[in-house]
Amino acid sequence: MSLELTRVADIVGVEPKPSWSEIELSDVCHDSRAMAPEALFAAITGDSSDGHSYAGDAVEAGAVALLVERPLGLGVAELRVASVRESLGPVSSAVHGNPSRALQLVGVTGTNGKTTTVRILSRLLSELGVSVAEIGTLTGERTTPEAPELQRFLADAVARDVAAVAMEVSSHGLAQRRVDGCRFTVAAFTNLGSDHLDYHGTIEEYFAAKRRLFSPELSDLAVVNVDGEFGSRLADEITIPTVRVGAHLVGSLRFEHCMNRFRWREREVQLPLAGEFNVANAVMAAEIAVALGQAPGDIAEALATTPSVPGRFEVIAQGQPFTVIVDYAHTHDALEAVLTAARAMTSSSLIVVFGAGGNRDHDKRPLMGRVVRSLADRVVVTSDNPRDEPAEDIISAIVSGMATPPDIVEVDRRRAIGAAFDIAREGDLVLLAGKGHEATQTIGSRTYAFDDRQVAVEQLRMRTGAAS
Repeated sequence: MSLELTRVADIVGVEPKPSWSEIELSDVCHDSRAMAPEALFAAITGDSSDGHSYAGDAVEAGAVALLVERPLGLGVAELRVASVRESLGPVSSAVHGNPSRALQLVGVTGTNGKTTTVRILSRLLSELGVSVAEIGTLTGERTTPEAPELQRFLADAVARDVAAVAMEVSSHGLAQRRVDGCRFTVAAFTNLGSDHLDYHGTIEEYFAAKRRLFSPELSDLAVVNVDGEFGSRLADEITIPTVRVGAHLVGSLRFEHCMNRFRWREREVQLPLAGEFNVANAVMAAEIAVALGQAPGDIAEALATTPSVPGRFEVIAQGQPFTVIVDYAHTHDALEAVLTAARAMTSSSLIVVFGAGGNRDHDKRPLMGRVVRSLADRVVVTSDNPRDEPAEDIISAIVSGMATPPDIVEVDRRRAIGAAFDIAREGDLVLLAGKGHEATQTIGSRTYAFDDRQVAVEQLRMRTGAAS
């Protein structure tokens, strides 16, 4: 598929030159090292680099036109716009034939629950016979890809006769206009907590970024979890048709050995996932499926086959006499939800291993410490991804929020996990929080292989004598 440069000029409001009608664009690239034939190079101005500095490399690599904010005079056509970032989504969409309009596109945003909701929805639709693809934390380097990669993915999905795409939409992706040019059949909101404030500055700016997804320019219908303050506020403020959901809106909710049972749309549902937060995620996925044309009865039956999501309240079993769960919770409100769910699974001690990431969100660290200390019986504080900060400083900030000191402080995460297993007794539950599905740990400038799930298996086998 290709598009005349003159058509692209119309989209961004640039007066085309006669010669541009002979230029066909087959792709859009923002990385000069990954130029495709007959591609437009978009010179994004970022915080640490300026794409205009690499435009010459892009031309040498075959770029036939440039999307820029200032004249460069490199001998190829230039579309000069006020903001390359704001133009990039619509341009990328147009060059790839506006693929979102040929799909049922679902965007899920929120602080917590995006990954689980997308995965439940994807598996639900697949179980109901719908060809579906997903985009998010579990599928790529970025939760929400840059506009060129996103539109390329959607175009490929259309070419493969995929009927629906479920994607996570991050606040960074919304603030940086990565999803502009998309048309969402359904936009969904899970919740809002204190996260990414190092980027957005305030909770209100963070909320404003999320709120963009629910504008009439981007989405047709909203499904909003109104369990929390910001969800209720969003549902009241937006103008597109809105379906309100939440765990508090389901009937006869009860938890039975890693399974939630409840009534939804007058139907009994058996959800093989623990935690009230997963009920909210599942009901959101179910209501999205209804909005996409699926029958509630079929949806209720399909929810019973929902598999666990990697690193999201994932049980690790190696024959040990206590329960081990790995979860991605890395904010104080996510930890509160996960700890509450974990508490319901044991009448013995609840032991938590956690840390906090470096180089970001300093204010959330004592909040995390306060929540964990108040809800857990035994607390092990350790490293998460300290990045360029001393792990000891991050740990001190976490501990500063605790009413009483942690039971164990161990900087080395592997040893910390082992220490938690050493103090665990029969019937206890050990929660490894913060990293979830992540397979690496970043310390300083180096990134090491580290997966809580694999480390847990190794440490448990050392203690139980299970075969490797």
